[in-house]
Amino acid sequence: MQISPDIAGLKLKEFRTEITWRQTTNYAAAVGDMNPCYFDDSRPEGLIAPPVFVAALTWPIQQRLHEYVDIPGIEEAMRTVVHYTEHIEYYRPLKPGDRVSVGGEVLAVTPHKAGTLLVLKFSIRDWDGNLIATEHVGGLLRGVRCEGGGRGGENLPQIPRYEPDSPPVWEVSLPIGREAPYIYDGCTDIVFAIHTSPRFARAVGLPDIIYQGTATLALAVRELVNREAGGNPSRLHLLSARFGGMVFPGTGIRVQMLKRLDGPNSADLFFQVINSEGQKAVTDGYTRISYQ
Repeated sequence: MQISPDIAGLKLKEFRTEITWRQTTNYAAAVGDMNPCYFDDSRPEGLIAPPVFVAALTWPIQQRLHEYVDIPGIEEAMRTVVHYTEHIEYYRPLKPGDRVSVGGEVLAVTPHKAGTLLVLKFSIRDWDGNLIATEHVGGLLRGVRCEGGGRGGENLPQIPRYEPDSPPVWEVSLPIGREAPYIYDGCTDIVFAIHTSPRFARAVGLPDIIYQGTATLALAVRELVNREAGGNPSRLHLLSARFGGMVFPGTGIRVQMLKRLDGPNSADLFFQVINSEGQKAVTDGYTRISYQ
């Protein structure tokens, strides 16, 4: 199977929806994030969505990509996909009641040693056209060959990198229950059999189902917001990470805050998540928070 880099630049059909409080509160509950700003509807400013909820909002497009863009063979190719990178920029928090349109494009198609990296860019706007968030999602198409040298790699977002040269600033260990991927699946509608069907997982060569990468990332963001942003997720303006080692239900993870660099108006935070085997489940973790 192969894919042409000429698909870079293709636009996706628009997706329109209204965000409900059940969607946002269920997402927060799925990762045990009981921050009052997600649940306390008596707050004068109202409820907001957890930062990684953006991934759940755009998932229906990724799941049925062939319905949103005309690319020969894309439905078959997407059956091989593994979530590889996540990059979100926030202009304001999403809220229940928001009526949003999601526009998308194929931003880049580049070769990878395991196949082809397909990067989609989504722009989330309210129905008046105001930008709320942008998301770059990198999917690794395993075993799919990229023709030529790829296209669009120069358009990918650039983020600071940090190589740890000292112990973490802080570390927190979190258990991942055997039920965790089923709860996340049911509460977020991010549905993929590799997370809930042992039979399917074994058929593709895994020893067991794996915990969702965005769930692992959401747990890390929960800790970063509570420990570094005063519990205020509205202060988070950028989030970027790459997924690596797998997290199996019934094990645990360690969220590590590696470095904080304070600037005049915001702070850069570098983090990673380690799985039970000592592998980096989330690497190149980076977020920017404002002071207010």
